[in-house]
Amino acid sequence: MSTRAILLSASVAVLYALGLLMVFNTTSAEIINQSLNADVHGVLYKQIAFSFIGAMLGAVAYRLGYDRLLSWSVPILATVTALLLLVYVPGIGQKVNGARRWLSLFGFSFQPSECAKLAIPAVFIRWLLIQKEQISFRSFCQILIALTFPIALILLEPDNGTTAIILFSLLVLFVLGKITPKFWAWPLLVLCCFGAAAAYQMPHVHHRIEVYLHPELDLLGKGHQPHQAKIAAGSGGLLGRGIGESLQKLNYLPEAQNDYVAAIFAEETGFLGMLLLIGLYAIFMYAGFGIALNARDRAGFLIASLLTTLVAIQAFLNLGIVSGLLPSKGMTLPFFSQGGSSLMINIAAVFILLDIDRKCRTQQLYSFRSKTPTKT
Repeated sequence: MSTRAILLSASVAVLYALGLLMVFNTTSAEIINQSLNADVHGVLYKQIAFSFIGAMLGAVAYRLGYDRLLSWSVPILATVTALLLLVYVPGIGQKVNGARRWLSLFGFSFQPSECAKLAIPAVFIRWLLIQKEQISFRSFCQILIALTFPIALILLEPDNGTTAIILFSLLVLFVLGKITPKFWAWPLLVLCCFGAAAAYQMPHVHHRIEVYLHPELDLLGKGHQPHQAKIAAGSGGLLGRGIGESLQKLNYLPEAQNDYVAAIFAEETGFLGMLLLIGLYAIFMYAGFGIALNARDRAGFLIASLLTTLVAIQAFLNLGIVSGLLPSKGMTLPFFSQGGSSLMINIAAVFILLDIDRKCRTQQLYSFRSKTPTKT
């Protein structure tokens, strides 16, 4: 096993272990504090179960190899799209807080859009490899139109956060695939300008901006969690209150084990604990992009870059939301916060990265600058 693979595995293992501790910490406190009739270990057991499922899926992906999975990306996306349609079927899809994002199977809730984060960009990567250097504007529009339907299904759930992550990953692939900017940059700029102008005319957009800048204006609504998260993070100081000593988890910051678990972690471990957390994601990024740069072919380079970017952008968005730098939006912290579907897919993605790294140690390495294999 290479140094990159060791760093990647170690960072994920530490993040997962700390995440299990914090998930149990926050959920058990909520159950005890509210005298709920539930098993204090229930959420912990579910999180472990999802991690085992993710590891099994990852082992299968590792065995099959990233190149074979990429060749199956179209039927995989078709299956994911069918699951996305099922969330709208009454009795099959679950509606939680006004959103239809989950399927319920055997007591487990599953979010198909998490699979779409990988499947949609994978189909685009396969298209890039087929096109090689001959990318026309017509074919570029055709692949975007083909990918619009599953993206629209996610947007209608509604799940704006996942939609934004998928679109961002596609933008990254536009750059890495060296697609001429005139195909996408100018249309994107025009679309953003029109979108901003239209949003500016909507009263609820003004309200969201005001709450983002001043959460205290709506403490009983949208501003409650951001405000309490700031209190939690700020009260941690340099060294924190100590593991298990958080006050905000006692019903002040509801369901903190999901999107705001980093706030409880900051309260209990302080500034140094958050440095450790950010450092672990930095190590993951270093190892992941290192695997990408040493991939044996263009497919490995693009897939490793995509998977690393997906984890990095989710971590950045979640920590930005918790710190108040970004507007509040549902976003799990990879490997750390409660979220079985996200954890399962992210663990499977780690195995794919390890497969790419395993195949790096051959006589053909991929050079991003030249787009051609070079002898080692």
